[in-house]
Amino acid sequence: MAIIHSIYRYPVKGLSPEALPRIALAPGETVPGDRLYAIENGPSGFDPSAPAYLSKQHFLMLMKNERLAALRTAFDQASHVLRIQDGESEAARGDLRTDHGRAGIENFFAASFADELQGAPKILHADGHSFSDVASKVVSIINLTSVAALEDIVDATVNPLRFRGNVYVTGWPAWSELDLVGKEVGIGAHARFKVVKRIVRCAATNVDPLTGIRDLNIPKALMRALGHSDCGIYAEVIAAGEIAAGNEIGIV
Repeated sequence: MAIIHSIYRYPVKGLSPEALPRIALAPGETVPGDRLYAIENGPSGFDPSAPAYLSKQHFLMLMKNERLAALRTAFDQASHVLRIQDGESEAARGDLRTDHGRAGIENFFAASFADELQGAPKILHADGHSFSDVASKVVSIINLTSVAALEDIVDATVNPLRFRGNVYVTGWPAWSELDLVGKEVGIGAHARFKVVKRIVRCAATNVDPLTGIRDLNIPKALMRALGHSDCGIYAEVIAAGEIAAGNEIGIV
């Protein structure tokens, strides 16, 4: 029996995850609050009045800016206040809905990531927009059995949060999720997904999510062992419903 082990969202692209005991999903939408904000790394042309997909190259992100993982951040969904802890002390705090609040966060990144910036960092947001790595609104699903199999491949412990997924699943055979593309999955009483794409992994997964150290080469290891660098799947929500840790997952 396959069940949901855990659920996460990433309020600010590239920063810390937020664990969720349960969440309500709507058709054609992401996990609410996921990748709600992003940190622009130099002018991107993003227009909040007409938001459109931009590749992750336009933002601070783990693939290139691994020190992001060493920051401990907390985002309050009600107040939109982001707190950043760098080491033992709080380094910045600000309400991302206000100019003053955003400026405090932007100033922190301008000072701390000066050598990695292509221009002044800027907090981006647009109502209804998610700064996902793909253009369509999807939920990312990670099979923890596949992550365990990957540990055998790399001969090291692999923190599943390297994959920055929304839904982590137990009970599927290793790599079987990759064969679900085109199929439908039901979770809980009502929620239903259509699996649309395997997730091709990039160098972001090489970064330890606790230390910010680039200590593995996961895409290369996957390619060498399996002939591809895929781990996880993207799914579109096609029927609304609440999902929670412990919910059973069935192939429709």
